[in-house]
Amino acid sequence: MEVHHLGGERCVTGSCHLVRAGSAAVLVDCGAVQGDDTALAMADWPVRPSDVDYLLLTHAHVDHCGRVPELVRAGFEGEILCTHDTRALLGPMLADALGFTDWSDAEQSEILARIDEAAWGFEYDRFFDLEGGARFRLGQAGHILGSCFVRIEEAPDRGGPSSVVFSGDLGPTDTPLLPDPDVPEPCELLVLESTYGDRRHAERGEARIERLGEVLSGAVRDRGKVYIPAFSLGRTQELIYEMDRLFSEPRWREAFPNLAPERRPPVFLDSPLALEITRVYRERTAGWDREARELLADGDHPVDFEGLYAVRSHRDHQKLLAFDEPAVILAGSGMCTGGRIVNHLKQGLGDPRNDVLFVGYQAPGTPGRDLVRYGDRPGGWVALEGERLEIRARVHALSGYSAHADRDELVRWARAARPGRIKLVHGEEAARRSLEDRLAS
Repeated sequence: MEVHHLGGERCVTGSCHLVRAGSAAVLVDCGAVQGDDTALAMADWPVRPSDVDYLLLTHAHVDHCGRVPELVRAGFEGEILCTHDTRALLGPMLADALGFTDWSDAEQSEILARIDEAAWGFEYDRFFDLEGGARFRLGQAGHILGSCFVRIEEAPDRGGPSSVVFSGDLGPTDTPLLPDPDVPEPCELLVLESTYGDRRHAERGEARIERLGEVLSGAVRDRGKVYIPAFSLGRTQELIYEMDRLFSEPRWREAFPNLAPERRPPVFLDSPLALEITRVYRERTAGWDREARELLADGDHPVDFEGLYAVRSHRDHQKLLAFDEPAVILAGSGMCTGGRIVNHLKQGLGDPRNDVLFVGYQAPGTPGRDLVRYGDRPGGWVALEGERLEIRARVHALSGYSAHADRDELVRWARAARPGRIKLVHGEEAARRSLEDRLAS
């Protein structure tokens, strides 16, 4: 098989890889770039979009699927293959992404309808044949609902590897709501993500919940707000799950009396997309892990709790901006590149009573990256929509909420695959080099 990296080879966003398997041209992901990242223009691809036979999606984050409308617009007429849960999430995610383009409403609707018709859902852990002499299998990646790694095989008579595994984005172990990643079988080529290839997630499990409790309790004490720029898909649902644990389990209620029902701040989910994704999460319980399903069976819904409020309309968003009491506000976008979180930050960054809590990767060139980098420096500032804002609010970055496996987990997973060769992608240069050194040791 031939493998060409069309995006995400040396950066974190814009994942897109071309595989010539048998006589078929197969894309693995077709993601949008963010921040300073770049991807190859479709006009410069070694294959025309109209000649691509299949698109395999590892999951529904826009840095892995955000260019699918562009691909269809450019002539792609093949099949889109993914898990059943990813197929359920694809429509809302792409509809939201298209809302930031200059495409007409009619063209957006047409493209989304064509994508929906072309998309097919598949089960984990079963081989499915592709026309042209190859087959594929999807494995649980534990990153978000429906995420998978992809194995593609063909007869070993074409001068290249006969089996290749694309990790997609691998989740850490013990992620709320989700099963742990499956262990891959040996392969000849492993295309492995390296987002956190240079670090370990120090705050995991109960330590993570404790840090969250400290920040929320401090907001009550200071009568401030906690702004959480959260990715609508995955991170938001994990946070809701762990707030539910924080508010309902006796040990945490004893540890944080400020979060007792009569004192804790209301939690506002200020994102129409996150609300839609959370609805999908609530419906598709088969993709949850055993612990989450047991909580549901006991009457404790793991992605809902008393005091969680939906902010749907723009009018309700305006009312929330005028709300002058302690509150927790989850809003997109996760890297502060747009969306409702920008309005909240423009209003609240200058108030030292407030906190900003980051729970995910911040790409270079994004306001989120600048907030994490400069938030604890005297005179630190950030530019939001062309406006320079002084950072007086406290800024926290909780690495334990990352949806990506850390260095040690990536190494264990890769070694279990026993690949003949590893190609590192989806990481900044320092992360790729660090992980390469660790894999070689």
